Amino acid sequence: MTLQQLKYIIMVAKKGSLTEAAKELYISQPSLTKSIKELEKEVGILIFDRTNKGISVSKEGEIFLGYARQVLDQISLIEEKYKEPSKGRQEFSVSTQHYSFAVNAFIDLIKEYGKDNYDFSIRETQTYEIMEDVTRMKSEIGILYYNNFNKAVLQKMIKANDLKFTELFTAKPHIFVSRGNPLSKRKSVTMEELASFPYLSFEQGEHNSFYYSEEIFSTVIRSKNIRVRDRATLFNLLIGLNGYTVCSGVIDEELNGKNIVAVPLEAEGDMHIGYVTHQQLHISQLGAFYIKALENYTKHIR
Repeated sequence: MTLQQLKYIIMVAKKGSLTEAAKELYISQPSLTKSIKELEKEVGILIFDRTNKGISVSKEGEIFLGYARQVLDQISLIEEKYKEPSKGRQEFSVSTQHYSFAVNAFIDLIKEYGKDNYDFSIRETQTYEIMEDVTRMKSEIGILYYNNFNKAVLQKMIKANDLKFTELFTAKPHIFVSRGNPLSKRKSVTMEELASFPYLSFEQGEHNSFYYSEEIFSTVIRSKNIRVRDRATLFNLLIGLNGYTVCSGVIDEELNGKNIVAVPLEAEGDMHIGYVTHQQLHISQLGAFYIKALENYTKHIR
């Protein structure tokens, strides 16, 4: 196994085509194909599935690619420090539920490490995909929550995929509403008082199980339901429709504006919010900085 072979398979996965990858790598397609087959034979798995429609990464290949990316990232850091300090390319990826403190920490990371040459990603995505991203090492860190309802399901997935959950803080239930909502100035609200308002939540795609919901009390039956994919849309609907969503209560006016407020919800249940990492992955310098930034933004909530 060589670093060159690892670079080859990553390029093929990125392009989704042997022909396009060969062009990008400035080698012939037969040479690329031969090198990949030799690597697959050496490691004893099929990294790519071949069909009449083309080439795609296999399930085992996704895991192998995660390790390959980590190896090349470490090589890049060594080259940056000792070989070509001015040309090092910083790379980092995090997957998260829709939390403002995760974005704030990401901004701090870019301010600290983002120079002329970097490739950073933050994915506000679905709960199941967060776990998948960290499992396959597409993201170094994933941010989500558990409570008494979904704890057993998430812990089973965490254990099965060799992940680790580290808690940042525990939050009491709140709702987000617009300042124009008649409930916005209340010291607290009950579930019964919310019955006439539209309820907004983040949809979870094909894994739309109650256990993967981003909102606590996901099993409560509501007469008015609206599901969205992104935070901006949810906040616009909160304002435009006088709706509400159930949340941790953590909000940032600079990111989310002054038109959204958090109101405590009178209901039993805690949200344990934290981050997942891969047990087999050594946290990078950027990952360690990001975690420290997360801790700084959430330490007052503990």
